[in-house]
Amino acid sequence: MASKRISDEPAYVLHRHDWSESSLILEIFTRNHGRIALVAKGAKRPSSGLRPILLPMQPLHLAFGGDAEIRTLKSAEWMGGHVMPSGEALLSGYYLNELVLLLLARDDPHPGLFDIYANVVEVVASGHGEALQTALRAFELLLLREIGLLPMLDAQTMTLAALNLNARYSLVSEGGLRQAGPADRASLAGVQWLVLQQSLSSSASFTETLRACAPVVNELKPQLRALLNYHCGVGTLRTRQMMIDIQSL
Repeated sequence: MASKRISDEPAYVLHRHDWSESSLILEIFTRNHGRIALVAKGAKRPSSGLRPILLPMQPLHLAFGGDAEIRTLKSAEWMGGHVMPSGEALLSGYYLNELVLLLLARDDPHPGLFDIYANVVEVVASGHGEALQTALRAFELLLLREIGLLPMLDAQTMTLAALNLNARYSLVSEGGLRQAGPADRASLAGVQWLVLQQSLSSSASFTETLRACAPVVNELKPQLRALLNYHCGVGTLRTRQMMIDIQSL
């Protein structure tokens, strides 16, 4: 890890927890340095200018330094934009952050994914339900592709056989893309998987993937959820369980 001071780094707070009576440990997603941990000394004091700034889903520019596993925050500047979302949108933002925390290794930069994350946060902040679900599915696909956990969607994974445009296929946790069977809860037509693969290969991948996801968002959701839970090593993500608990009330 570099010991020099890093300045003017685009970043988002993913998670924060108490470190002492006056300080915080922050999990941060930065554009050029990936996911990092920072200590924000004195950030809990009533007089601290950092208190109203170090919030999730807010675009920041940070300065930090140090060569330990947990580096030291020097300054933070809010870059404006939007107010904190609420309700379903807030939980969706926390879900987004949980995926990044669980699936991205520390100090592994993903600048393209950071830009996509920033786009999705804007959609989350708008709070529009239908657009929100589409943006989350697009991010899930792009995140899995970025870290090498998404199989190619233009062929059956185990046999490499070409997809039949009209046949149905399911994305399953351990077998990749396969022809759908009676036990598969959700599936897409071969032509729909091909459209998704083309969108992921586009230079404007977020916009194109949004368009590709929109007609199939409901069918994609359970398939991607199972795949993400498998790679995260959990039965249900915490934010997903929180949504279920709230809905049951």
